[in-house]
Amino acid sequence: MIIDCHVHLNNYHEEVAVSLRDSLAKLQAAMAENHVDHALVLTSYLVSPHRPSTAEVVAAIADVPRLGVVAGISYQHYRERNLRELADFLKAGLVKGLKLYPGYEPFYPHDRRLQVVYELAEEFDVPVMIHSGDTYSARGKLKYSHPLEIDEVAVDFPNVKFVVCHLGNPWLTDCMEVVYKNANVYADISGLVLGEFTEAFEDYMAEEIRDVIMYAGDPKRFLYGTDWPICSMKSYLNFVRQLELPEETARLILSENARRLFKIDVVPT
Repeated sequence: MIIDCHVHLNNYHEEVAVSLRDSLAKLQAAMAENHVDHALVLTSYLVSPHRPSTAEVVAAIADVPRLGVVAGISYQHYRERNLRELADFLKAGLVKGLKLYPGYEPFYPHDRRLQVVYELAEEFDVPVMIHSGDTYSARGKLKYSHPLEIDEVAVDFPNVKFVVCHLGNPWLTDCMEVVYKNANVYADISGLVLGEFTEAFEDYMAEEIRDVIMYAGDPKRFLYGTDWPICSMKSYLNFVRQLELPEETARLILSENARRLFKIDVVPT
């Protein structure tokens, strides 16, 4: 079974507008082609014609049982009405987690303005995914997206589960220390490459990830994700096979860890 915990329905080639319906169809086709049983769609901190809102995505996937939603939250622009809407979605089970985008927006994860977000996550027992590491946009500010910044909120909110997205790449060593130190911190392996892996980079990154898992000491806190459509699902699955993980470790990372963390009710296709 495969659960991709990190995909998007955003249009990243913004010179050509793609409808939400078309993006959803492309996602489902990619999942079918690669035998992905379930995926979590992460909405953006930015709502635009190219980036649908959480409410739009929730409505679009209402009849697609193999998809769930993780709600993106804008640090700069959220309002009380946005949090009320999120609370309603969480209560109804329509949102499986929350997502913050430090680096893309200029804030640290431990900013006081986010306390209400972490309290919301604790109330409904959902994880908070936090962008970490390099930014897709050159306008991002990397000082805000270092994985060490997540350690502080992990300590201050021990009842909230956090996911360091992208293994904090390129700061993998710092990410694995945050995961090792904090029992409430997980990491996903998404977004390590744009498009497809080259053979040389695949070999390099495979060794790095094996070291991360060994150092952290617990494969139960690593999640499979791709960052589709920025990254190729096929190439990512080939990369995971190159890791040559023990069968049980691979099962945990490819599906079981995400199934438990996000409370996903799914059976293999």
